Amino acid sequence: MKKTDFTLEKLNKGEVAIYDFGTIKLHAYKTNDFIDDEVFVVEKNGKAVVIESPSFFDNIKELENYLLNKNLKVEGALISYHAAGGSFLKNSKKYSTKNADHFGHIGGGKDLIDKFTKSFGNIFDNSIHSTTNFIENGKNVIADIEFDITDKGEGFDIVMPEINVVYTHMLGHDCHSIVAGKNHADMIIEELKDYLAKGYCLILTSHYTPEDLKDVKTKIDYLETLKQIASECKTHEQFKKQVEEKYKNYTGGNYLDMTANLFFPSK
Repeated sequence: MKKTDFTLEKLNKGEVAIYDFGTIKLHAYKTNDFIDDEVFVVEKNGKAVVIESPSFFDNIKELENYLLNKNLKVEGALISYHAAGGSFLKNSKKYSTKNADHFGHIGGGKDLIDKFTKSFGNIFDNSIHSTTNFIENGKNVIADIEFDITDKGEGFDIVMPEINVVYTHMLGHDCHSIVAGKNHADMIIEELKDYLAKGYCLILTSHYTPEDLKDVKTKIDYLETLKQIASECKTHEQFKKQVEEKYKNYTGGNYLDMTANLFFPSK
């Protein structure tokens, strides 16, 4: 399966790329909202599990209508890194780890939701999903689909072995990422090299359309370059300028600002 092997269904605001793996279909919903959210629906035998949630009320209504029009019986939603949008699938089961649940209700995720509420006002659903079923690391089966969970503290990554697909929070081969210094860069590189070794056909993330192993290699090169530039700089201003010159067409300038401050914290 290539990342371009999909049929596209345009909705009023967002759009859905549908990947047909045979017994399983993957619906990748691009919200086109202010924070570039992606939500994924995994379908098998007429039943579905949703990964993450839209955060804006118009997207919530749009995706719920899409699921209804497709006659999909939603067996639950896996709420990992994005806890906002609590009105989405309100009567369905919500699956999460204890760490991700804490992050969304009390930790840094809640702080982020509060900031988005101030920025976007009443178009943003700041209600938080209530976990009905806590899940553990390893194999979990929902709607006859296997989801292998890896707890990452702030959220959890998901592997779907039947279709050789992994979901994580961020990749983005042509946009900046939040990198908290050299050690963090090395940690991400190690994880991405594991993706290469396992040969995943698609990498799903919260803020980007599905990507592939070529994109993983591009991201590894980017992270190695960040480390090299950081070793040659003394201030976050120098670092930011050099990275911007190297990656002129990259989006996510706010993430680069954060990365520069994390590599070179003010004293």
